[in-house]
Amino acid sequence: MTCPPREQVLTSTLVDIAVESWRFLRLMDRVVNSLDADQQRRVSTRFNYFQKRVIDALESVDLRLVLLEGSRFGPELAATAVNAGDFGPGDDLVVDQTLEPVVMGPEGVVRSGTVTLRRATP
Repeated sequence: MTCPPREQVLTSTLVDIAVESWRFLRLMDRVVNSLDADQQRRVSTRFNYFQKRVIDALESVDLRLVLLEGSRFGPELAATAVNAGDFGPGDDLVVDQTLEPVVMGPEGVVRSGTVTLRRATP
């Protein structure tokens, strides 16, 4: 059994942690918004610091998270739609919500995202 090079393992681990952190931050954003104004200010400072640390860690290895809300959905989009079966082949679709962001690196897509779709409004 051959093991992947250490750099690949570290990058994959960082990507996993970054995606899970993004999910956690999204949840925390909803929690922070439910607090009163004074509590929001106190928590937001820590929240923003953590978010910046995740972004900085990704940037240090030339990676970034890409959110797709509002993007036209098609085969060129690096994402899987969990509700694609709800629409017909001729429907004009856009990304309604990013469930898991796309991770991009210097050579392109490192990990595809997961999204939900809606019909485009005319």
